[in-house]
Amino acid sequence: MRIISVLSTKGGVGKTTTTANLGGLLADAGLRVLVVDLDSQPSLSSYYPLSFDAPGGVYELMALSETRPERIVSNTVIDGLDLVASNDYQGQLPQLLLNAPDGRFRLSQLLNQGELKDYDVILLDTQGARSITLEAAVLASDQALSPVTPDVLSAREFVRGTLGMFDELEQLTAYTSLSVPPLALLLNRLDETRNSQEVAQGLRNMLTSDQRVTVLDNAFRMLSAFKLAGAAGEPIHRYEPVKPSKRVTPAGGDLIKAVACELNPEWQSAIDCMGIKGAGQ
Repeated sequence: MRIISVLSTKGGVGKTTTTANLGGLLADAGLRVLVVDLDSQPSLSSYYPLSFDAPGGVYELMALSETRPERIVSNTVIDGLDLVASNDYQGQLPQLLLNAPDGRFRLSQLLNQGELKDYDVILLDTQGARSITLEAAVLASDQALSPVTPDVLSAREFVRGTLGMFDELEQLTAYTSLSVPPLALLLNRLDETRNSQEVAQGLRNMLTSDQRVTVLDNAFRMLSAFKLAGAAGEPIHRYEPVKPSKRVTPAGGDLIKAVACELNPEWQSAIDCMGIKGAGQ
């Protein structure tokens, strides 16, 4: 099992879109995928239609340590893609975790129990702000993925907020069995404007010597297809499997496949065998 947290301490950078599309791609590639919506604004929970809506969700998982799939795991219409929905409607989880001695470490323990540990991949979608829930997601992960839009404010927030949080968590875990995962930075909504290209290159230059961070060579381009796919409740590789004629930018499906394979080369063979599976479904 591989647990990946999709995170940023800044909102609006594309965490949910990244999580949903990566989950849909890997499920179509034949992996068993669980997405967990830890955002208090639960966009991921309604991204794909459900074939089974579980009675519980994230609140029962983290507050009551409920791990039985029939109680907390919903099934999406995409075969192999399941969901633990966000349902902390009164915002009680952060305070509960703050008061618990295992608050920051609980999610790591729960995801490795019972039938949850049978998934091939667990993707954690997080809130765009520093919180104990976000810290718990980081410490539960084998790898972290942080989308960053190529603008100055997002770049500054990544360095100040996300990397600052990682610095503090490294100190927290110094005497525990847990460790802070490696962090991959994904440039999102990259366009051809000079400012966008300069910010992207500036981030690459700034982080070259930081051993904690890998800036992915592949990026998500500025494509309307990502929004249209989300509105249609489809992953991008199904919605736009091939590049439209006369457009220079690659197809959305090619972009998500390239990012997934760079993020984890072990997925390459399964993704290569897909062809354009699911296109137009």
